[in-house]
Amino acid sequence: MPIDFTAIDFETANASAASACSVGMVKVRDGRVVDRAGWLIRPPFGHDGFNPWNTRIHGIRAEDVVDALLWRDQLADLVAFAGDDVLVAHNAGFDMGVITAACMASEIETPSYDYLCSLQLARKTYHLDSYKLPVAAMAAGFEDFTHHDALEDAAACAAIVSHAAKRHEAESVRHLAQIASLRIRSIGAAAEAAAAVARPMALG
Repeated sequence: MPIDFTAIDFETANASAASACSVGMVKVRDGRVVDRAGWLIRPPFGHDGFNPWNTRIHGIRAEDVVDALLWRDQLADLVAFAGDDVLVAHNAGFDMGVITAACMASEIETPSYDYLCSLQLARKTYHLDSYKLPVAAMAAGFEDFTHHDALEDAAACAAIVSHAAKRHEAESVRHLAQIASLRIRSIGAAAEAAAAVARPMALG
């Protein structure tokens, strides 16, 4: 099986996980980037205030997203791009939390995805003083990108996973997770199904 996946990264307007204001996605086939997509997002109502601290980090302001689609209206485009891929993200719990929280705030169903964390993967692959995205990306040979630009961060994440797959001689993302002793986790219906399977085992 080839190294196929979609790398994803979000920037948020404030401390709320539901406040996604930008997304970047990079599609990888057989270890190579074949497509990119990214856009601004108008966060769900009640989560749409822009904290100056967040703006200092990513440069996105409230006026930048005035004409952007709301989370509920752009989610179909996100899902269409990612398809049935395993998602990968650096510190993936954050990005998967954004999807889940934004869907809850928008009162829509969370899409079902399996995902792998490239931060955890980097820790299993490289010996570094720091495993922050710019440092791990440099170890993977991906340098000089604009950190906290969602699309460029997604590309850096994709580079880490592709490079790690080569180093570990993995045949797929799931095989890579197995080699690195990492769990492929889930959100949405996939997470609910996994929990349902685990519950009888715990009771037993």
